[in-house]
Amino acid sequence: MKSFALLALAAGSASAFTGTPLQSRTASVSSLSMGIDDMVGKSQEFGNNLFDPLGFSTYASDGTLAWFRAAEIKHGRVAMFAFVGYIVHANGIKFPWAMQMDGASFPTETNPPALWDTVSDSAKWQIFSLIAFLEFWSELSTPTHKHYMAGGKPGDFPDFTSGPDGIPHPVPFNLYDPFRFSKNMSEEKKESRLRAEINNGRLAQIGILGFLSEQCTSGSVPLLSGIVQSYDGEPMAPFSTNVLGAPFGL
Repeated sequence: MKSFALLALAAGSASAFTGTPLQSRTASVSSLSMGIDDMVGKSQEFGNNLFDPLGFSTYASDGTLAWFRAAEIKHGRVAMFAFVGYIVHANGIKFPWAMQMDGASFPTETNPPALWDTVSDSAKWQIFSLIAFLEFWSELSTPTHKHYMAGGKPGDFPDFTSGPDGIPHPVPFNLYDPFRFSKNMSEEKKESRLRAEINNGRLAQIGILGFLSEQCTSGSVPLLSGIVQSYDGEPMAPFSTNVLGAPFGL
């Protein structure tokens, strides 16, 4: 769906690929436990260093490094959703029940960006409202969950807490690990899975942008020629009308 394409725009930003060149630096702020040498995501393809072609790590503060890593993890997760979602919709897989309260079914379109164009604006606003809430919740800093720029772990999504200091109604499951499978997982296993998540997220960012590039510019990705359908719309526009530009006649 085009919603995945929109979200994948963030995945292509420069901040999604951050790390270090050959030089290293350590955390200078005691509240931050993450220095360059401790960051997960080193790759053998880059000499067991973190990928940092623009040298962000040479001038970034420790808090900024944490922000870079959190951005990379977040963009990678969005890209993985986008990549899988693209394949699902391209193969015509959809839920059998109605999509909207008025009984409208899910679109049968198999061109993901074109499929997004057929979704009503009311449904799109619901999707973006959920995204906005998750983004807000992910930035919370509480006594039990430190913000990633204040000593917390980048990529660690806060639990959904209920009560006066949280959501005003019970939430049975958390967004991450709703069934608590990782509760007794060793730190080594968690680090291994985080490394896999980061690497898979990096590949997914390349994959989803490759799909869109070939759709909009035929021949730009030769390996996908004849595989993905062409699209002559605007893959990064969430609505069919220019919501922000309409008041200015755009």
